Amino acid sequence: MKLKPLYDRVVVKKVEMEQKTAGGIILPDTAKEESQIGEVVAVGEGKLLDNGEVRPLKVKEGDKVLYSKYAGNEVELDGEKYLIIREEDILAIVE
Repeated sequence: MKLKPLYDRVVVKKVEMEQKTAGGIILPDTAKEESQIGEVVAVGEGKLLDNGEVRPLKVKEGDKVLYSKYAGNEVELDGEKYLIIREEDILAIVE
């Protein structure tokens, strides 16, 4: 199944965080924070402006992005977890 988001929404697949600290200490599941970095899987056609025009999105498929902590809606398809967020909830593109 393939997702095609509407307008200014973006489908992001979460990137798993490192299981060890820089010092080599392995973190238990209870100590890990949820990652705020993900890979863009699909993008909508753009933001619908007040005058009826559609402005294309700045992100594209394959970009790694940093998004707001409590942004979007989590969905699960074919055993994979995805996050559907608005473009305005994306804070930065990670290079």
